[in-house]
Amino acid sequence: MQCTSLFQLPARALVRAVTAASLGALMLAGCGGSAPLFTRDGRPTTAVQCSASGPWANCMDHARAICQSDIDVIDRSSQDGVKKLLFACKDK
Repeated sequence: MQCTSLFQLPARALVRAVTAASLGALMLAGCGGSAPLFTRDGRPTTAVQCSASGPWANCMDHARAICQSDIDVIDRSSQDGVKKLLFACKDK
């Protein structure tokens, strides 16, 4: 099998390759992030998961331990036996 660089491809094949790569990237980008990566003021967000059978305080304590300070809760949800907490650390 002979390898061909993009520069050796005919123009139509090159356009098809670039279009396919662009569409693939757009499809992957749509799958990824439902949660914001940063708050409006620029602080990074973190997500933790806890058992739905326990109280929310367990998730909050876990988040505070990660931050080593208090937290701002961005979102929380409970589904399929798992509690999810999205938070940002408050400044110390």
